[in-house]
Amino acid sequence: MKTIRITRDEIKTQKDAILWHLKTYGNITSWEAIKEYGATRLSGIIFDLKDEGYPIETNLIEWKTRFGRITNIARYQYYKPIPKDEQMIIWG
Repeated sequence: MKTIRITRDEIKTQKDAILWHLKTYGNITSWEAIKEYGATRLSGIIFDLKDEGYPIETNLIEWKTRFGRITNIARYQYYKPIPKDEQMIIWG
């Protein structure tokens, strides 16, 4: 299990915390957001971050519930932007 070590001075809002987590660990699920940051509306925070231009992809993963059922949950994956000088130009 990962140990989260951030200070109050670094993080002012839940959105800040989620963005920090994505940039640090690369992905997050709703359970991690609730447990670590008290963020119960992760999908809303992700929507806002995507709207601001952050490259975040939603992937569904299978999860086994405590009752043995299989369900799908979202794992949000952050991709570091490629600097413009390193982007490949495709002609076509």
